[in-house]
Amino acid sequence: MKLEGKVALITGTSPNIGGGIALGMADEGAKLVCIDLDAAKANGCAAQIRQQGGEALGLACDVTDETQVKSVVAQAVETYGGIDILVNAAVIFNTKGVLDMPVAEWRQQIDVILTGAFLCTQHAAQVMIDQGRRGAIINIISTAGHQGEPWNVGYSTGKSGMLNFTRSVAMELAEFGIRVNSLTPTATDPSESIARAEQWGVPPRRPAPASSRRRGFMGDSRYGSPMQVLPSPRHYARAAVFLASDDAEMITGEDLRVDTGTVARYWRWDPSAPLG
Repeated sequence: MKLEGKVALITGTSPNIGGGIALGMADEGAKLVCIDLDAAKANGCAAQIRQQGGEALGLACDVTDETQVKSVVAQAVETYGGIDILVNAAVIFNTKGVLDMPVAEWRQQIDVILTGAFLCTQHAAQVMIDQGRRGAIINIISTAGHQGEPWNVGYSTGKSGMLNFTRSVAMELAEFGIRVNSLTPTATDPSESIARAEQWGVPPRRPAPASSRRRGFMGDSRYGSPMQVLPSPRHYARAAVFLASDDAEMITGEDLRVDTGTVARYWRWDPSAPLG
């Protein structure tokens, strides 16, 4: 197994991307510390890992609160002896634009995405350095962090900032043998996360109804994908396992896109248009 004996701390372990990555890393032998603001999601993720024969601890944490971050890092060390892998996936969604986003909501969204990643990285990396662990840090981005998505200004800005946060921290931590990379998902097939939410007993995050769709956005995200299909959390998990494993020992400061080609797509080309 690629992550046998490793300890992974993952923030934002919802039934969707963060939870999928946690389960994928557990399948490869990692011990998991599942972190979420919602205790039911953190505990649901950890419980499923344990049910499948793995080791996991679920902890509630507000990643913008340094005291809470220091506490969960300390609990990870106390329970499993250290931290080898950190995945910064905590996020809140707020699809508002620059003209209608209240500044308090802007600050909250940016705080969760960027300050949360900063605090978790600072304290987890210090543990890795103190213990001489050549760790791996993975920051979860979004195709919205690469492109100009309208009416989603806080999310797009925060995720874009995470790209250069990744590069900056990768340069700083290289001397300690700690690799820092990012992973870019895209619009995701919801079937896995809905099934997982039902298993955990938490409300699923379903696609927005057509009545609330933002102007100009496709009703089915597959139409904008060159591959005409959407990834599932398990696909992101495989990529995250690769970045965390020795298979990626010479990779740092990079972004791995698991987006079915959406960022690379030429803007005038409609992949869903018939040939001829």
